[in-house]
Amino acid sequence: MAESNDPGLSRRDFVQGAVSGAVLVAAPAALAAGAGKNSDKAAVLAQVPKMHAENVKRLQDWIALPSIAAENRNYPQGAEYMAKLAEQAGFTGVKLIPTSGKPGVFGRLDSGAKTTLAVYFMYDVKQFIPEEWSSPPLEGRLVEKAGLGTVCMGRGAVNQKGPQNSFLSALLAFKATGKKLPVNLVLVCEGEEEIASPHFGEIVNSPEVFPHMKSCVGVMLPDASQGLDGSVQVDAGAKGVVELELVSSGEKWGRGPKKDIHSSLEAQVDSPSWHLVQALNTLVEKDGHTPAVEGFFDKVVPLSDAQKKMVETYATAVPEATIKSEFGVEHWVHDLNWHDSLLRLFSQPTINIEGLVGGYTGPGGKTVLPHRAVAKIDMRLVPDMTAADTLAKLKAHLAKHGFADIEVNMTGGYDPTQTDPDSKFFKAVLTTFAKLGPAPLVLPRSPGSWPGYRFTSAPLNLPAGGFGLGHGTGAHAPDEYYLIDSKNPAIKGIDGAVASFVEFLYTVGE
Repeated sequence: MAESNDPGLSRRDFVQGAVSGAVLVAAPAALAAGAGKNSDKAAVLAQVPKMHAENVKRLQDWIALPSIAAENRNYPQGAEYMAKLAEQAGFTGVKLIPTSGKPGVFGRLDSGAKTTLAVYFMYDVKQFIPEEWSSPPLEGRLVEKAGLGTVCMGRGAVNQKGPQNSFLSALLAFKATGKKLPVNLVLVCEGEEEIASPHFGEIVNSPEVFPHMKSCVGVMLPDASQGLDGSVQVDAGAKGVVELELVSSGEKWGRGPKKDIHSSLEAQVDSPSWHLVQALNTLVEKDGHTPAVEGFFDKVVPLSDAQKKMVETYATAVPEATIKSEFGVEHWVHDLNWHDSLLRLFSQPTINIEGLVGGYTGPGGKTVLPHRAVAKIDMRLVPDMTAADTLAKLKAHLAKHGFADIEVNMTGGYDPTQTDPDSKFFKAVLTTFAKLGPAPLVLPRSPGSWPGYRFTSAPLNLPAGGFGLGHGTGAHAPDEYYLIDSKNPAIKGIDGAVASFVEFLYTVGE
């Protein structure tokens, strides 16, 4: 991997370097073509603020229709709505792609350009509990946030409807001005990202989609990349994930009750809940953190020197106190310093307990001995781990330690994603960010996950990653928001985010 985050030869460098020799022979034609492109781009960018109100309204309307795969909510309505948005933005041949689960959406936008870019969307969102929100999660209200500006608050506002809507808004600005896109587009969209994309492979590999993906220069994930200080970080990959349930029951165990019974019987009857707790305790070392599953680290590839340099640059540029405040933590694991904690964050696989459910959890007490207990688990993976191999190792570990009866139900997952920072696509990402603001910080990978490996791995082997100015936060949490009107000149609101996508399309086209 390249150690530098230099975005490569800029347009200014190219022009200055070309003002000599035979290049001048072609200057009149080249300048005319360049002037035409600049004129088109100026017209499109001038259109963006004129569409501000309708762009905000579109986001609010989309938030009002939540597709939640875990709850089987709004299917196929969510996919149908996504298809309508794609058609309005200019995609043709838009169709729903059936899977064994929720349908995907596919479309193309052929502008006759030499370069084709794929764009990844998700139309599903995470679950929510309305009582936890300060603003109704499906209303997309415009709320003032001190020191920041006006935000749109709602489930899916930043993950991912806000950035995706801004990308669609950029396409609509081209459409409104009658200007051709500088690239062709292929849209690939799924509705199960929030349950770890169990059927996304069926969409990418379908005969309607796969042939069009092969010619793409890369795959872009619309993002809101700016922090509260206006800085931008770019991830050259993402961890993989396995999401699963571990279920302990009297029925499967052959011990304990087969239905909930009175807790006084704990004296003579085994407890499936304690059985699950004991099984969970074997998954990590005594520090309560380090994975203890046999062979878990066998395929882990250490960070390269270039990747370590990325982490060192990030550690120097980003204040530790800011991140601790954002997360509400006072200590890193093992009381590591800032730099070493970041090395672990970007290099280590993990086993996390998302939730524990069993027996009575309502007000007061209810003296029962539950017959069933469930742990929600996620495991984050780094190269060269795979979801299938990691799941197999977890099952073997449980069996070896006397917990073969524990049900292991994988609900979704995928392998890690890694993109070469020297690829033309990644250079385009860095070039555009640098043009629009300070040079971005490049990181080895995101500690979070998205199913990009479907693109970056064989047989496609395409570079893939996020792009987009703008700001938002609260993904998977209450009061999720996306910035609409910014009071901080370093951070872009929705108009700036839309404009950044226009700029990116021209950069890719060049």
